[in-house]
Amino acid sequence: MKFSPLKTALAVAFFPAAVLAQESSVPSLEPIVVTASRTPQPISNVIGDITVIDSAQLKRETSPTLLDLFARTPGLQVYDSGGPQTVSGIYTRGANPQATLVMFNGLRINDTTAGSTFWNLINPALFNRIEIIRGAASGLYGSNAMGGVINLMTTPTETGPRDLSLIANIGGGSNGTFRTNAAISGATEKFDYYLAGAYATSEGFNASNTKNTYVYNPDRDGYNQASMTGSLGYTFAPGHRLGVNFLNAVSRNEFDAGNDPWSVQNAYGYSRQKAYSITSNNQISHWWESVVQLSYGKLHSDDRAYGSTFDSRTNFYSWQNNFSLDENQTLSVVYEHTKERAFNSNGLTQQKRHTNSIAALYKGDFDRHHIQANIRRDKVSGVKGSTTGGLTYAFDMTPEFQVGAGYSTGFRVGTFADMFSPLAWGFQGNPDLLPEKSRHVELNLRYNSNDTQASLTLFQTKYKDLINAYDCSTYPCSTSNVDKATIRGLSVDASQRLGYTTLSLGADFLNAKDDSTGKRLVRRANQIYRASISHEFERINLAADYLFVGHRYDDASNTKEKRLGGYGLVNLRTDYKVAKNFQIQASVNNVFNKKYAPAYGYNAQGTNFFLNLAYQH
Repeated sequence: MKFSPLKTALAVAFFPAAVLAQESSVPSLEPIVVTASRTPQPISNVIGDITVIDSAQLKRETSPTLLDLFARTPGLQVYDSGGPQTVSGIYTRGANPQATLVMFNGLRINDTTAGSTFWNLINPALFNRIEIIRGAASGLYGSNAMGGVINLMTTPTETGPRDLSLIANIGGGSNGTFRTNAAISGATEKFDYYLAGAYATSEGFNASNTKNTYVYNPDRDGYNQASMTGSLGYTFAPGHRLGVNFLNAVSRNEFDAGNDPWSVQNAYGYSRQKAYSITSNNQISHWWESVVQLSYGKLHSDDRAYGSTFDSRTNFYSWQNNFSLDENQTLSVVYEHTKERAFNSNGLTQQKRHTNSIAALYKGDFDRHHIQANIRRDKVSGVKGSTTGGLTYAFDMTPEFQVGAGYSTGFRVGTFADMFSPLAWGFQGNPDLLPEKSRHVELNLRYNSNDTQASLTLFQTKYKDLINAYDCSTYPCSTSNVDKATIRGLSVDASQRLGYTTLSLGADFLNAKDDSTGKRLVRRANQIYRASISHEFERINLAADYLFVGHRYDDASNTKEKRLGGYGLVNLRTDYKVAKNFQIQASVNNVFNKKYAPAYGYNAQGTNFFLNLAYQH
């Protein structure tokens, strides 16, 4: 029988919906989502393709970064350069890593110099939830949100008093790895608080191989990572809360820089991320809420092998007004002002720019009909202004089944490196670079009951004026807006709870091509399959995960030499409750020691284990 990705996807998504649960479950509190509409709402009211990674999933994660967790998340593909401490990135629905906006409690933390995110600094133990939007969201959040948004959150969604909660972990594993973290949270009538800290160190493994001629070095490449975050709030009157958030993370990262006599041995670098914000939520009247945020972020990188450094700093000011038109309709009006500064040891011809933004968002629920519409105008200094927006609609066919459709546009402004790099080594930035633009459409079908969840999403994104970061068609090489691309995809995901057993299945099918050449975009796999099964005993939980990633190419020409082979990974984990508040957790990743390349010339970690002692009160 001929294989059909669409038929397979439909079967994977909706077979569990036809299976009757063996035992009824006790309904749990519905997750509250903020990022999808910039206001808190139950996840069942969200229109669009969103994933919430809750605190339970974050507590189980044994990696020092979020990449392994994201690799198992629908619609996301990840890569690194030989370990969690190396250069890495995320493709959201096939969009370039720079086209995913990453925020910490609403403050953007993407690097303004190169547009990347320093995932090596972000420990999963720091956060109590993560909200992921897939699809163009520039109409909500402006530049960089062409592919989607990832919001790392510590702020509470609950209101009212909460008992003190304490979580602590300490463990070790393969390659001399040691990790520990702790978090404390709670709330009184007036105060709420969340504080978390984490430390991780490892001797690492050899990051590169002989295919990477210029950097290969057979030594181990380890890391040291320390981080702290927190959220403090004071409710001085009903509906009036003042909150403070902070993030401070630092990492020492080893990498390969060659093995010749003149190469730097034991190369390493430092990176540091800081973010601070103050937010005032004020319920002016029963129909008007004012939200004011003042934020500051700083990212520093210091490369001790090549002697290069850079800093990027962002000041962000936001005033959002939420108007309740009636019990089923809301209107939000937003003004934002962003100041960016970049400093590079190689020099930049311009080091400052600012952005002024205004936006409006409408959301209405009319019985079985749900609609969300938004429009936004961004004016970046020295760059032509961009207007983006979106319109989504959902219809409840039954209390469990929902069908929806959406259209949105996106844009991304070139980075400081793209536009303002001085002439050096035959390359010069292009100050006349236009913003990238996108048009995105999607259709989705969802089923949700107490024990069964399933979703199917079809989408297409058209990109134009894509930034070619290294165009050498003329001298000197520079950046240009010559590229166009089309990305089409189908994503399915389903989970079924049968008594004490939970089964999850998922698949992503992606067709991401350069419109000019017909070649596949770099590092995008056409197919990804996910499966997991877990079972709860009285004191023991057992779980197994499987992830298959199809082959990719590491160059735009899709040459055979730089074809990255597909791979399948099996991971196992178990939790054993040894006492009321204590658990022993064990995990084995890449059980069958699969050899594969996350990027050309770089190695992935082989079979590895981690043993952890967890305390929760």
